Amino acid sequence: MAKIKAFEENLEQYEEWFEKNPYVYRSEVSAIKKAIPQSGEGVEIGVGSGRFASPLDIKYGVDPSREMRKIAKERGIKVCSGIAEDLPYMDDQFDFALMVTTLCFLDDVYTAFREVHRILRPNGYFIVGFVDGESSIGELYQKNKNKSVFYKDAIFYSVYDVTFYLKESGFTDFTFYQTLFKPMHLVTEIEPVKQGYEEGSFIVVKSKKKGV
Repeated sequence: MAKIKAFEENLEQYEEWFEKNPYVYRSEVSAIKKAIPQSGEGVEIGVGSGRFASPLDIKYGVDPSREMRKIAKERGIKVCSGIAEDLPYMDDQFDFALMVTTLCFLDDVYTAFREVHRILRPNGYFIVGFVDGESSIGELYQKNKNKSVFYKDAIFYSVYDVTFYLKESGFTDFTFYQTLFKPMHLVTEIEPVKQGYEEGSFIVVKSKKKGV
């Protein structure tokens, strides 16, 4: 069952996070930009209020939260209702798909990733942005998640976990990007983006659907 209650009831608090942490947010966007294809039709899975799809010029999105979808529509996203495990799109519909900080809320990662695989065209890209569960920020989130409105039921995965699920779902050709090298309260400017992982707390994995 989609974990949407906290987002439906705390939309204002969710939006405020981006205003209070502008450099964390912009650092994450910068890292994702490195992985997004320069052309093609894309969709964001778990688009939320459109905070990532909008600056990344992604036109389509899906989300189970009605309140979030309202804001995403105001930001120009063509958004529809749905969950990652049962996407309301046709086979081979998109050139790339993005999933940002949605991973930790999924009920079934494997099913969700297989659904993304289904809607992508051959050689399409799947980009996953997430807080590494083994990073300093990830460990802090995990430690304090019972105090959080949003992360109480979240599961924070490691890079190994994510790549395992991607491989099992039919994806290959992995490229990794990382950012957020400091504790969040010390991020006072846009952080650099580096290839690889193990240093930064926010990881972006770009993978490819094998061609037919």
